[in-house]
Amino acid sequence: MLGASPSPDEPAVSHKHDNLLRAIFHDPISANIHWREIESLLAHLGADLEMLSGARIRVKLNGYEGILHRPHHGNTLGRQDIQHLREYLAHARATPSQIEAAKTK
Repeated sequence: MLGASPSPDEPAVSHKHDNLLRAIFHDPISANIHWREIESLLAHLGADLEMLSGARIRVKLNGYEGILHRPHHGNTLGRQDIQHLREYLAHARATPSQIEAAKTK
């Protein structure tokens, strides 16, 4: 799990997940990010996912807990959903720059 004190045998972020993370934080916000890619990224980062009622999912990553919403119509996240995801990942210390800094430690 990606955390404050990464272990030497912790898996590095894959090229695919690195590109996705950069797309999430890129401006202007992309309208072509699929929910299954987000689930894969969160699992790769070591997040715990708990399905709640409706489309809500409780996510715990790096000691930070938040609620994300799966898309209701289709599989692509809207711009507002991506903005909410950005805010969650920033609070959970999982931005591209923070992950890059963890790699160099």
